[in-house]
Amino acid sequence: MKTSPAELNILSIDIGGSHIKGTILNQKGELEKAYEKLPTPIPANPENVLKTIKALVKDFPKFDRVSVGFPGFIKNGVVKTAPNLDNESWKDFDFAKALEDTLGKPARVVNDADMQGLGVVKGKGLELVITLGTGFGTALLLDGNLLPHLEFSHQPFGKSKSYDKYVGECAIEKEGLKKWNRRMIKVFKVLKTVFNYDYLYIGGGNSDKLTFKLDKNMKIVSNADGIKGGSRLWKDEKTENSPSV
Repeated sequence: MKTSPAELNILSIDIGGSHIKGTILNQKGELEKAYEKLPTPIPANPENVLKTIKALVKDFPKFDRVSVGFPGFIKNGVVKTAPNLDNESWKDFDFAKALEDTLGKPARVVNDADMQGLGVVKGKGLELVITLGTGFGTALLLDGNLLPHLEFSHQPFGKSKSYDKYVGECAIEKEGLKKWNRRMIKVFKVLKTVFNYDYLYIGGGNSDKLTFKLDKNMKIVSNADGIKGGSRLWKDEKTENSPSV
């Protein structure tokens, strides 16, 4: 039986260092329900994360496909790094297959900033998306298409070992918001020089802690907007029995 793309309901999950969020989308990216969240488990290993996702969606409406944004490097649904979760337990874990086995539906997994990027960009020119949360995520898109994912957050910055350490949640806790904002001004200057983007989108739970004026081609976006990117992971889906990746 054929199922048109507009009829598909997609469970869209965003995994963060502090919360796991989820909603149901149609394939136009429209929310079929308000998104809900649960605390990210400790330890955040695959077994506990899968249990939390299952608990989160137990009362959700029916869905046909699963999209997940994950805070780490993903290759063909397999986790390579998860620096802000229980990193070692995730190495080479086939998360897409585990989700399919747990939820009984085809699943696709990408980096969380990549999925947020798909949900918020205009689709014109070179657009950079960053997420300010437990760590520092980035995604780069050209005319609405994802470019190869780079773990830019692992690059050293100043005297810090990485962008994650320089402006992640630990930096706010250690240095305070005033100093963190000064650091973010420096980070934005570097991003502007390195990427020469047409537009920059700023997401993540700490984006609302920015206190300085942004350039005209910079915009703060919400988690609710970003989670809509889950629909675009299935834009090529045509039939009920299409294979997952």
